Amino acid sequence: MMHRRRRSLFDILDEYFSRAEMLLERAFESGWDEFSSCIEPLSNVFVGTSDVIITIDMPYVDRESVRVEIRGDVMEVFARTERPICLDEMGLRHRMGRFNSYRAVLRIPVPVDKDRMETRLKRGILEIRLPRLS
Repeated sequence: MMHRRRRSLFDILDEYFSRAEMLLERAFESGWDEFSSCIEPLSNVFVGTSDVIITIDMPYVDRESVRVEIRGDVMEVFARTERPICLDEMGLRHRMGRFNSYRAVLRIPVPVDKDRMETRLKRGILEIRLPRLS
């Protein structure tokens, strides 16, 4: 008979506080890289029964510059804008600056068939459909 080692209360608390610290750091990241003039767009990952649908908000994007790469369970999306965008134009009054590209790095939570990926850009929303592997 094999006995599982019980975790001590201190191990559980250490893990809890390290995860809480990581979440806090993530919550206050800006999503804007001043040096490369790149901003992280809003995104959503929806996992359905037959496919995964990812939507990314990319207003003023140049259609020809959209690049989607999948490595393992991580998807990286990069696109340049048609022209430099001032944060002021997007309603941000508390910060000054410009950006000319978008970059999103997303984790895909289930196995997908990346060879059958479909993308569509309409009204500034990039929609990526990935069929799930069974």
